[in-house]
Amino acid sequence: MDIYAIFGNPVDHSISPRLHNIAFYDLNIDAVYTRVCLNDGSKLIETFKSLNLCGANITVPHKEIALLQCDELDKIAKAIGSVNTIVKRSNKIIGYNTDAPGFLLSIKSFENLKKVLIIGAGGTAKAISYILKTKNIQVDIVNRSKEKLAKFSDLNCFTWDDFKISKYDLVINTTSAGLKEDILPVPKELLEPTIKQSRYAYDVIYNKQTPFLNLCKKNEITHKDGLDMLLYQAVLAFNIFNDGKLNNEKVEKSMRKVLN
Repeated sequence: MDIYAIFGNPVDHSISPRLHNIAFYDLNIDAVYTRVCLNDGSKLIETFKSLNLCGANITVPHKEIALLQCDELDKIAKAIGSVNTIVKRSNKIIGYNTDAPGFLLSIKSFENLKKVLIIGAGGTAKAISYILKTKNIQVDIVNRSKEKLAKFSDLNCFTWDDFKISKYDLVINTTSAGLKEDILPVPKELLEPTIKQSRYAYDVIYNKQTPFLNLCKKNEITHKDGLDMLLYQAVLAFNIFNDGKLNNEKVEKSMRKVLN
């Protein structure tokens, strides 16, 4: 039996084991998927090998440090600077990032996107901005502080102080604002008039109606949370675990049962 896991800290809240285990069962694959709470990210690959794992997913806070421990990287992981999926192939550890293409699949119902605003300047913003640029979509970034904007030098970047209200096809919140506290990711006087002029909105936080999404609902803007991003990154990772031999639609159908 092959063994897979998710590495993170904390990791007990992760639904990844449920997603992957139901797909293993439905597709008659002799494998199991578990959780590993890891304090020291520098020991990730060492732990991976000691547990004799075939593959793993990586979540916060280890996505960047895991990339540095891989023997090889796919194009997307190298460009973004983080991995969320690793596999062992011929005694080499290969790192992938399925967050970015997973996000793209999650917005396939949002049509004719030409100009997008991303709120936040962390790792998720980096992944999403990269994949949107590959589709020739203009991406603007707004973040509270200026320091984190340095890694987005190829984009139009703003702080709250110099942001100009504009029309966007899609506004994406990549911050944790609204996850625990009843706050917006950007001051309301900037966010609401921007939302009113936009066609779509997206919050990467899932399974919660955040203040950001409530504002979108109030202004009758088509919106969604990050649940499909979670699903699609898992579908793509699952297929990487299985050498790309599976039908993604069948994997999605199986995993979606966990979310319904």
